[in-house]
Amino acid sequence: MCRHLAYLGEPRSPAELLFHAAHSLLVQSYAPADMRGGGSVNADGYGLGWYAESPDPVRLRRSAPLWTDGDLPALAESVRSHAFMAAVRNGTTGMPVAEAANAPFTGGGFLFSHNGMVKGWPGSMAELAAKLPITRLLTLEATTDSLLLWALLRERLEAGEDPLVAVTWLTGAVEEVGPGSRLNLLLTDGGTLIGTAWTHALSYRDIGGGVVVASEPCDDSPEWTPVPEHHAVRVTGEGVEILPLEADRSTEAR
Repeated sequence: MCRHLAYLGEPRSPAELLFHAAHSLLVQSYAPADMRGGGSVNADGYGLGWYAESPDPVRLRRSAPLWTDGDLPALAESVRSHAFMAAVRNGTTGMPVAEAANAPFTGGGFLFSHNGMVKGWPGSMAELAAKLPITRLLTLEATTDSLLLWALLRERLEAGEDPLVAVTWLTGAVEEVGPGSRLNLLLTDGGTLIGTAWTHALSYRDIGGGVVVASEPCDDSPEWTPVPEHHAVRVTGEGVEILPLEADRSTEAR
């Protein structure tokens, strides 16, 4: 499985969490602590996305391991952003190892990442995929479960659906067709950050002036709080909420 994290709050450098923390994303790329579902390293690429002056995020992705990029630490150190997302990838067997397959994915002002796997791929997702416009399917950057999840989610976001409602629908819909799927999701538009714990661990921590949500704690601080299974964490300027991923939430909001 992959590792990812996101931050929302006062502007700070992504380098703090990517490189300087005791259990930074760099460390998690070669020595992860909780690789449920297989794998021992996250060497199939990485990605970093952040918000600058535009509502659309800036993004950098590579298909090489994070530890091979000697330029990224200085680049990340030069950035100051109120919201960013980063991921390292351990690609599922049979799926392409390519820059386009690496999170975070972008569109409509959002950053999105998926840590996990869809059970029964690709057959289990055929019915859901068939509901998408054919042009969206034909223009997927890579044939992976994560990119199909993003296409499904983006369709609802572009229709104006509330991000938490859309994420709740997605987890329920995928669980229905692929029971036991690992759906550790992160989504942000630069103003709200949402993460899900669905058959995979997720934790958050207030680091003073902002909140980090990550698949693994980035240090040994006791201030990290696990997100309960089948729950979402929503971070805004008002604080942190823990909410159940109820299957009927999308129905209530329609």
